[in-house]
Amino acid sequence: MSGSRHRPLILAFLISTLALPSYGKASVEYVGTFVWSLPEADFGGFSGIEISDDGSEFHILSDRATIRWGRVDRDPAGRIRGMQMSGRARLQDSQGRMLQPGWQGDSEGLAMADGGGFWVSFEGLDRVARYDDPDQPAIRIPVPDAFEELPVNSGLEALAADQDGTLYAVPELMSQATNSFPVWRFRRGEWDQPFSLPAASKWQSVGADIGPDGRLYLLERYFRGILGFQSRVRRFNLAEDGVSDEEVLLESTTLQYDNLEGISAWSDGQGIRITMVSDDNFLPIQRTELVEYRILN
Repeated sequence: MSGSRHRPLILAFLISTLALPSYGKASVEYVGTFVWSLPEADFGGFSGIEISDDGSEFHILSDRATIRWGRVDRDPAGRIRGMQMSGRARLQDSQGRMLQPGWQGDSEGLAMADGGGFWVSFEGLDRVARYDDPDQPAIRIPVPDAFEELPVNSGLEALAADQDGTLYAVPELMSQATNSFPVWRFRRGEWDQPFSLPAASKWQSVGADIGPDGRLYLLERYFRGILGFQSRVRRFNLAEDGVSDEEVLLESTTLQYDNLEGISAWSDGQGIRITMVSDDNFLPIQRTELVEYRILN
């Protein structure tokens, strides 16, 4: 039988293979999981996390407009053995009013600023705010018209900042028109939308960070109803006008972890460490997990 009739199929297969994200470039190893709980009514719902450069301190954001910070206790192998809080605050709006859970207080993304302070992205009333002090009013950042067009409960979920203080905000749902996640960038007082990230319909963008290697790390979630959650992490080389070298670092199995929503990338001296935190939705059947992996190259 002539092979010519199969050439279109072979060509289609090769094209689809080239279009797939790259697997296996990085060596990734599991470090550990720590389950955290405190007997406080507002403990939980964590959607953003930042770990200090040496892995010893944390800031963690709840989706009910509260932020906590403190020390990470680790064993000699670097695994988390405790989270010691040193402070917490309820976020305020720019007028000094305490934000309440819901439309105005649905805080989702967290990014630390060099020299102190942090930024928070909000879903619902989609916006990004700056805080020089967690106990002081928010500093307003302009809201572009595009934010007002984001779907309800599917808006700004992921937020990252580079060393120059440039912000990158990513919505939860991909654009159906382009099959991609639009990325909004804020620098020098203005927003633009310079590029998008390739996306697949089942995955939602839930967290982002820019690592010490300058690459963009994206945490995604796939909710499978009663079957639970799956998570994956991709990273990209980040340039002025786009991303390249898309790489899938890990993809969990169903029920392997809870609802991972926040991610922080830092260096532990042996490679890039990624720390992820789960949102328990304040439900007794879920839990707050901190999950860590090390990327060796």
